[in-house]
Amino acid sequence: MLKWYRADLHIHSVLSPCGGLDMSPSVIFGNAKKQGLDIVAITDHNSMKNSGVYEKVAQNYGLTYFYGVEIQTAEEIHLIAIFNNKNNALAFDKKLYSSLLPIKNNPDFFGDQVIIDENENILGFEEIALINSSMWSFDEAIDEVKNSGGFSFPAHVDATSFSVIAQLGFVPENPNIFALGVTKKCKIDEFLQKYPSLKSYSFIKNSDAHYPNEVGTGYTEFYIKNPCFDEIMYALQKKDGRKTRIVS
Repeated sequence: MLKWYRADLHIHSVLSPCGGLDMSPSVIFGNAKKQGLDIVAITDHNSMKNSGVYEKVAQNYGLTYFYGVEIQTAEEIHLIAIFNNKNNALAFDKKLYSSLLPIKNNPDFFGDQVIIDENENILGFEEIALINSSMWSFDEAIDEVKNSGGFSFPAHVDATSFSVIAQLGFVPENPNIFALGVTKKCKIDEFLQKYPSLKSYSFIKNSDAHYPNEVGTGYTEFYIKNPCFDEIMYALQKKDGRKTRIVS
């Protein structure tokens, strides 16, 4: 039987330098439950080093958890990647890390990049600046995600910075792009009036939460059999009665 599940697939942890240091697992997922979320993904900038810890805590809250990451491509386009399992995600994470520019983080300017355990103890700090770009191009990043068992979608395409439209002026044709992310403030009807050529895409609205009170303030509802990777894919591709719904 198909039913509606509410998902926020773009949330930052304490690892993201622009994220709040109060974005701990218990805070994020406690707020996720209050917002009625069923499915979550932690998508830190260019790294999944906190993903395993957050997965354990998400399960304690009864949430379906996906490994994810927000890639910044060589063109400074933000791309969300979601993976079908932990092993594929962590293998991809190593490749992504090796593609980053070897620039050290300046925590006084960009913020701390905190690595924690499931009890929220600080284990260390990521030294490479995650706020910088990968050396992968937009198309290369999409291919790398696909080859690693994941799917990707351009993030916040309606934003005026770090979006594919802001950087390139359009969404390039790519058979592996069938969904576009939008900001929580985006009104889809108005957006499509401005960009009618994008009507064939599915849209994913997320919170892009950097602070606790933002978690779940943007979300997408998936009409699927159960909250798993394949069903999410079917919904985004509008297969077998699966579909998505966004409340503007």
